[in-house]
Amino acid sequence: MRALLHEWTVTIITLLFGITTLVQSFIVPTPSMDTTVMVGDHLLVDKLSYAPAGTISKFLLPYTEPKRGDVIVFRYPVDIRQNYVKRVIGVPGDHIRVKDKVVYLNGKPLVEPYTQHIFPEPMPYRDNFPAEPYGGVEQRALIMLANHVQNGEVVVPPESYFAMGDNRDNSADSRYWGFVPRENIIGKPLVIFWSYDAPTEELTGDPYNHYIDLLQHFFTKTRWSRTLKLVRGIPIK
Repeated sequence: MRALLHEWTVTIITLLFGITTLVQSFIVPTPSMDTTVMVGDHLLVDKLSYAPAGTISKFLLPYTEPKRGDVIVFRYPVDIRQNYVKRVIGVPGDHIRVKDKVVYLNGKPLVEPYTQHIFPEPMPYRDNFPAEPYGGVEQRALIMLANHVQNGEVVVPPESYFAMGDNRDNSADSRYWGFVPRENIIGKPLVIFWSYDAPTEELTGDPYNHYIDLLQHFFTKTRWSRTLKLVRGIPIK
């Protein structure tokens, strides 16, 4: 009996280690990526795709570098205890600017069917970027503006990525806190394994209130139409 218990214990630990090593769950807390992913979406994140390839494993597993249009989960550069989800807009060497809400990549305007603009009135920095910053811009972004702007365009340096939210008018992204370091990228979302209609304050606040809400409204507030929905990037050229 003791041997059997030991065997099951080792098996469970191995399975849990494998799952947490290859896949990680992530709850979307803010609307910055609406409607690609929404507040309350529970994602499974593939941690393997962007992992450094080993000498042998690189021939067996599909390791890739983040590409333009990929949706990524990463450690927030200002506070690595927080995880963010955004879309890669620029990779190393790319030139980026925003004019009247339109993103220009290497001199060409992007067609972005995944974005939404909820505020019609343009703002100088948000919608015409890079520009003179105002309050709410992090020090990392100020360094980016000081050292990585050429001819009115931000130039993405090596081992860095420029990321933006799909809910473009309501997204704290690389415009406000600078580049995403390559080492901060955790992986790419695969699927929404569950979606629950809860506000940001409930998801990020006291978990007790959230558990009570779950007990009372699990079936009515679960977004069944979003459950098991795949999350896919859209190539940007």
